[in-house]
Amino acid sequence: MHRLNTADASFAKQFDAFLHLRAEEEQDVARVVKDIISQVKRDDDKAVIALTHKFDRVKLAPNTLRVSPQEIAKARKACGKDILGALEQAAKRIRLYHQKQLPKNLQYKDKQGVTLGWRWNAIDAAGLYVPGGTASYPSSVLMNAIPAQVAGVKRLVMVVPMPDGVVNPAVLAAADIAGVHEIYRIGGAQAVAALAYGTESIRPVDKIVGPGNAYVAEAKRQVFGKVGIDMIAGPSEILIVADNKNKPEWIAADLLSQAEHDKVAQSILITDDKNFAARVEKAIAATLATLSRAEIARASWQDYGAIIMVRDLKEAAELVNTIAPEHLELAVDKPDVLAARIRHAGAIFLGRHTPEAIGDYIAGPSHVLPTSRTARFSSGLSVYDFLKRTSLIGCNASSVKAIGKDAAILADAEGLSAHALSLRLRL
Repeated sequence: MHRLNTADASFAKQFDAFLHLRAEEEQDVARVVKDIISQVKRDDDKAVIALTHKFDRVKLAPNTLRVSPQEIAKARKACGKDILGALEQAAKRIRLYHQKQLPKNLQYKDKQGVTLGWRWNAIDAAGLYVPGGTASYPSSVLMNAIPAQVAGVKRLVMVVPMPDGVVNPAVLAAADIAGVHEIYRIGGAQAVAALAYGTESIRPVDKIVGPGNAYVAEAKRQVFGKVGIDMIAGPSEILIVADNKNKPEWIAADLLSQAEHDKVAQSILITDDKNFAARVEKAIAATLATLSRAEIARASWQDYGAIIMVRDLKEAAELVNTIAPEHLELAVDKPDVLAARIRHAGAIFLGRHTPEAIGDYIAGPSHVLPTSRTARFSSGLSVYDFLKRTSLIGCNASSVKAIGKDAAILADAEGLSAHALSLRLRL
């Protein structure tokens, strides 16, 4: 585990090195993904079926690519009432939160009589990538699908890998609750390619959202432009700013809640009390012994975790803004005051009683958030990811005369004579 202290003369150099600690190792992923996409573009269903058999050990046919309504109904029955109830409650809260995000259309006339405004419309079809196998998260189904549904997307298409033909029934139940229209039992780069370019059995979509492994992320990067994407997601991360009034066991559990996702996930604690930091370390060691994914969490904490000591918690804000974390917990007396100074974070969790896990499942905002410092320039998944804004412009004979002369002058300055002519003919 890494230890840094702002009081050290070498802190700036150490902090910069820490920021680049998780730079991905060179992998020949791009070439492999390019080949997979080419296969799908060339051979359609045949390629998707062959690649799924190769990577997921599942034999499919064109008529079994799609999950049937009967299978979905069976999956719902296989879920206990508690799970279904929790999914329904989470879906309700996520839907209510995103309904408040819906923007309004606007149309008005300015002083020259020009009609201006904008209009929002949903994309027609969204592809939802949901991880499968060991990382099978029903919550991700809700967090991807419901913002799209609230935005008004007419066709929601979900792809989920089912290694060896196995799928968590709660994933299919969540898709049913969220209103997903089509579910396909495919994953990896081939699923992204199928969503982008279409096959005989899968019609293409307009935008692909949702996290996946390095191959999925690279596939999304390569198909961008043919379709839209939400973001290139990396390993999960959490940063906690905490004072010594917290229970060390709480903070330890919060740090490990992200470490257990992946060996390259990152958990960081910023505090101004050395004794408290030591107590958190001790609590982490004790908690690791109780976790089902202890091996993963331990590797993450040892290789990428950190405790950063500050002289005063006021120093924390700029460190946070530089790190630009996916998840930020402010476990301090006045979290709102500190939060007001934060410019870059995917989601902020306010106060000691707001663990990051509450946002993963049921709070309301989507848990699909920017990672790897991309919160400096991007936001978490929301209704806006599934909407497009179209500008409105309208002139009458009077208003075009009022502003057309200057437009023609600018057209001349750019050497675009047809532009200028189309304006002067109306003047």
